[in-house]
Amino acid sequence: MSDSENYKKGREIRAELMGPAMVKDMAANTYNNPTMEKFGQYTSEAIFGMLWSRPGIDLKLRTLICVISDTCGARWPELDIHLRMALRQGWTEDELGEVLLHLGGYIGVPAIREAMVIANEVFTAVAKEGAGD
Repeated sequence: MSDSENYKKGREIRAELMGPAMVKDMAANTYNNPTMEKFGQYTSEAIFGMLWSRPGIDLKLRTLICVISDTCGARWPELDIHLRMALRQGWTEDELGEVLLHLGGYIGVPAIREAMVIANEVFTAVAKEGAGD
């Protein structure tokens, strides 16, 4: 794949959202085969390079939209990723927890229970990772 401007921009945005440790971990454990490498290239260009870079809303709000979308769609592995990104963009654990609780009135408590379990796991892991700095 040639490094288009959108691909380069997407790699920068992705690194900003995820941080170097998460990018490195995903490269080693997720995008470590030809099929997933192609997927990673595609998402860097199309999702991060074109969609996340659009004007009008900032990265912080975009991460919250993803947390909400993941929760509504029961996309649990993605929720883990987007919660980490939301924390990196400045959302607090309390704010994210309130967003999830608010969704309970609209999408149902069982889905929010699962989202809260995942959020707790992410918050605990991120706190431990931060303690290792």
